[in-house]
Amino acid sequence: MMSVASDQGPVVAPIRYGFRSFDRQWIIPDNRLLNRPNPTLWNTHSRGQVYLTAPHDRTPTNGPALTFTALVPDLHHYHGRGGRAFPLWANVTAREPNICPAILTRLGEIYGRAVSAEDVIAYIAGVAANTAYTSRFAPDLVQPGLRIPLTGDPVLFDEAVRLGREIIWLHTFGERFVDPAAGRPARAPRLAQSAPRNPADGAIPSDPEHMPDTISYDAANRRLWIGRGHIDNVPPAVWAYEVSGKHVLTQWFSYRKRNRERPQIGDRRPPSPLGDIQPNAWPAEYTTELLNLLNVLGRLVALQPAQADLLDRICAGPILTEGVLRDTPA
Repeated sequence: MMSVASDQGPVVAPIRYGFRSFDRQWIIPDNRLLNRPNPTLWNTHSRGQVYLTAPHDRTPTNGPALTFTALVPDLHHYHGRGGRAFPLWANVTAREPNICPAILTRLGEIYGRAVSAEDVIAYIAGVAANTAYTSRFAPDLVQPGLRIPLTGDPVLFDEAVRLGREIIWLHTFGERFVDPAAGRPARAPRLAQSAPRNPADGAIPSDPEHMPDTISYDAANRRLWIGRGHIDNVPPAVWAYEVSGKHVLTQWFSYRKRNRERPQIGDRRPPSPLGDIQPNAWPAEYTTELLNLLNVLGRLVALQPAQADLLDRICAGPILTEGVLRDTPA
C-alpha cells in the first residue's frame, strides 16, 4: 500500500463523523489514517442511516442511556469509553433493517398496525434517551447491557414513537427523521423561545492572541462564557447536561480551545503530530456549532419531563415478555 507521504493522487476530502455524543468533528476517510475502521459501519453508511450508540462493558451513570448520530460514529461515541454502535439499516440503500423482520411482524400483530424499523428505534429513543430511564433502572443496570421495557399498549407505543422521532431528530441536528409538518424541518433545531444568542458585545474573539482557553457559566445571568466572549439565554440544565459522567459542553470545548494537550496515560505511545494541525484562532464555524449544540440540548432538556411521565406509564402498564414476542406462552 502506498504511503500517504508518497501518494500524489487526488486529495481525499475530509468528512464529518460522530466523535462523541453531540460532538461532530472532521475526519479524512482514508484507511491509512484510521485506527481499525469498522467496514460494516462504513459500507452501510447513507443519508438514511441512523446509529444508536451506547455503553457496552459498563453502566450509564446519568443522562441519556444511549445517544444517536447520523454520522459514522467513533467506536466510543457514546461517552468515550466502552462503547458500541448499532446502525438502523444493514445495507447502504437503507431498505434492509438491522432488526429481525419477525419481530417487526409480531409487533404489528400486537399493536394492530404495521411497525417499521424506524418505529422501533424511535421507541427506544423515547424510552431510554433520558435521565429518568438511567435513574429508574440504576439497580438493574449494575450488570452492563441495556434492557428496554416494551409496552403492550398500542397507544403508549405510538406516543413513545412520536417522542422518539423528535429526540433522534435533535440528536442528529435535524438531519434524520425530518418531518416539517411535525415541527422537524431539515435544518439545525432551534428553541421556539429564549434561544441562546451571541450578542454583539459578547462576540468570541477570532484573533490568535485571544483564542479562548476557558469555559465557565454564570448561573445568575444564564450566561456561558467562552474566553472573553459569551452566549446568553443558556439555562442551567443545559450547562449541566451530561452523558454518563461526561459534561457535554466542557468536553466539546476541550477539543476546540487554545490548549488541546491531553495528559499521556501510562506508557501509551504519544499522539500523532497530525493532532498539532489545528486552528490557531476561533473560527466563526465554532460559534455556529456551539449555538446549534445549545439549542439541541435546550430542547432535549425540555422533553425530559414528558419522557419521565411516559416511562412511568409504560412501566405501570402491560409489558411484553419474550414469550409474547415469540407468540408462545409466557
